[in-house]
Amino acid sequence: MLESLRLLLKGEGFAIDTANSPGSILRAVEDRDFDAVLMDLNYTRDTTSGREGLDLLPRLRSLDDMLPIIVMTAWGSIEGAVEAMQGGARDYIEKPWDNTRLLATLNTQIELGRALRTSRRLADANRLLRSDGGYPTFIAECAAMQPVRRLMERVAPSAANVLITGEHGTGKEVVARWLHAASRRSGKAFVTVNIGGLAEQVFESELFGHVKGAFTDAKSDRVGRFELAHGGTLFLDEIANLPTGLQGKLLRVLQSGEFERVGSSRSQRADVRVLCATNADLETEVTECRFREDLLFRLNTVEIRIPPLRDRREDIPLLAAHFLSRHVERYRKQLNGFDPAAMQALLEHVWPGNVRELDHVVERAVLMADGDAVRASDLGMDRGRGGTPSFDEMTLDDAERELIRRALSRCSGNVTEAAKLLGVSRSALYRRMQRHGL
Repeated sequence: MLESLRLLLKGEGFAIDTANSPGSILRAVEDRDFDAVLMDLNYTRDTTSGREGLDLLPRLRSLDDMLPIIVMTAWGSIEGAVEAMQGGARDYIEKPWDNTRLLATLNTQIELGRALRTSRRLADANRLLRSDGGYPTFIAECAAMQPVRRLMERVAPSAANVLITGEHGTGKEVVARWLHAASRRSGKAFVTVNIGGLAEQVFESELFGHVKGAFTDAKSDRVGRFELAHGGTLFLDEIANLPTGLQGKLLRVLQSGEFERVGSSRSQRADVRVLCATNADLETEVTECRFREDLLFRLNTVEIRIPPLRDRREDIPLLAAHFLSRHVERYRKQLNGFDPAAMQALLEHVWPGNVRELDHVVERAVLMADGDAVRASDLGMDRGRGGTPSFDEMTLDDAERELIRRALSRCSGNVTEAAKLLGVSRSALYRRMQRHGL
């Protein structure tokens, strides 16, 4: 049996150690690290109960509770499978085995085991992925994020305006805060403005300020965001929502550094680095005359595009562990990480709301969890088909959130198109997305 398995797995590129007794298995696991253990339940010739293997399981788990263990026996039964899984086995294979299923099981459990190890290491540290120099946490370990990280490192020290693009929830504000923290302006203010949440009539007042009596409700002078950000960084989120009639006013400030408070004729200057973010295609917006081309040129001296979470799944365990640590501290819970089924659910989810949705799901799981680890049921992703609640289980909030998720999925994350599909304005959809953690 050992030789047959060794030949099969060696041919698939696995490095193999073999053992022929419970004692030798324990010694091997004590001596070195393994990605997985594939073990029989019976070792003595006159034993067919599987008791030796079942008794060995908890001893292996005490040595390494993250080690994926797949048990196999010719004397399989439902009762034995249940007991093995309860004892800590990740899967159960009967002999004679099917090569395809055995290989698929091993590969799946090894991948999941590595993700869980990473999650546990970070959770045990209690301050996951701390950035050097006090920079905001920016998790980007997968291959798809390495060009983004290199570009951020090159552009951060400069005073260049940066346009940060990507789907909703991908972490554009995190990138903006990191750029500010890594710049020579880090000792000055980082001021944010959500353009999507501003009514057109208050835009000028918010950005440039106003003087007392400038309009009916102007009962005192107000300092605008450009003044507040003087010497530092101004982050304009959802820049595509800027009304066409106001784009010229922003362009003037970017070109000259000068502006006037509403109701004042005295020009002021502001030394501000402008970072912008959008999930819209600004080139298309320019083509359709909804966005000024000259303003776009001023904003995107450098463009940083953030990939969606579905294209950087290797980062999901790291991100989930980071959010777990944060919410465990916030809600004063005792959780050691994610159990295998929970991590598998996170890895398989589509994530139309990207990193923001992952944060929302982990926060909910922390609140719901009543054990020492997050379980799949705590995530709220296992109700009905495809991880969504069935119609008769939905609250009004559930229904709205699911409709938004489906619209975003159909429109490949394009908020403008999803808003048209749902029959609401882009800013209204954006506010609902924020409320639902999408």
